[in-house]
Amino acid sequence: MHVTIVIPTYNEQENVCLISTRIRNVLEGKCYSYEILFIDDSSDATPAVLEQLAGQFPEIRYIHRHGVRGLASAVVEGFKQAKGKYIIVMDADLQHPPELIPLMVTRLQESDVVIPSRFICGGSDGGLNWLRKLISWSARAIGRFSIKRLRAISDCTSGYFGINRTVVEQVKLEPIGWKILMEVLVKGQYSTVHEVPYAFEARDAGQSKMSLKEQMNYMKHIVRLIRYSPEDLRFCLFCMVGSLGVLVNLLALRLLLNVFQLEGVVASLAASAIAMVHNFWWNDNLTWKEHQQPIFWRRLLQFPQFVLICCFSIGITAFFAQLFETVEWNIYLGQLLGILLATFWSFSANNRWTWSSRPSENICREKLTVTQERV
Repeated sequence: MHVTIVIPTYNEQENVCLISTRIRNVLEGKCYSYEILFIDDSSDATPAVLEQLAGQFPEIRYIHRHGVRGLASAVVEGFKQAKGKYIIVMDADLQHPPELIPLMVTRLQESDVVIPSRFICGGSDGGLNWLRKLISWSARAIGRFSIKRLRAISDCTSGYFGINRTVVEQVKLEPIGWKILMEVLVKGQYSTVHEVPYAFEARDAGQSKMSLKEQMNYMKHIVRLIRYSPEDLRFCLFCMVGSLGVLVNLLALRLLLNVFQLEGVVASLAASAIAMVHNFWWNDNLTWKEHQQPIFWRRLLQFPQFVLICCFSIGITAFFAQLFETVEWNIYLGQLLGILLATFWSFSANNRWTWSSRPSENICREKLTVTQERV
């Protein structure tokens, strides 16, 4: 079997015949074999319709799951049951045009993952209303900001994608919610991604499965994927330590001013020093624990380097605050921008120099290459 098209369904009795016909029309006469595999969780008449289709067309199979529900878990089941070398995942609601499948199969011969994208030249998300567009943009932005491996991919939350089956073989997928592609992109074994443009179509029949519960599951999924991605988890821990350090700084300042009666500038500098020691200890024992120097005196030598990077970060923040004030913009916005840039700088610098991994520990994935279809 050359291609398996996995379609998760939940109460899509109005659509399964339509999408089956469109797929069969598109792939008629192609030089490769294919199967359409429905993974069904329906409580309506969809299983009966699928039974009829499977009896009429040998290329159609379906699996009806009892007591189980979930788009992402249905796709994972489809991965397990697929017979094809290439696996294409799409929704049953006709918002993913089957006419793109032949191009996806062709590109899968050259790339590990192929993603139809709404957000590259030639693509469109016109099938969504303004609220769904806002939700989609927010979900995509959160995912790309939180997980480094997703940043080069324009449509990392797409429900329409194709993979070589080796991408998910021997990979433990544990998705929750509805964004299975993100799970594949974070955990899968691949090195090349190709994006092709497509126009997201308006839904003609059935009802959308979007709900507040699914949005909550998406956030839980992001947290889980961050925990699976060491570098992204490290950045989150670094930000948490930094936030806690701000509280330590303010508490120390209050103590030095009110109890020890120090002058303002002296108290401020001392409080900052205390916060730096606090941040260094937590970063050394938590954020970069796996890169901690085993010899204590060498660990102490890292502290001046950490302080130097912190001082440079303070300079970045002060520069942007002064710049905004000079051009008569809001100084607080300048301070906020400076803090954000300084945080990224400080993390990158400490990750590269202060707690740089030893060669034996520096195990990285194969470099990811992302290309886009030219139109």
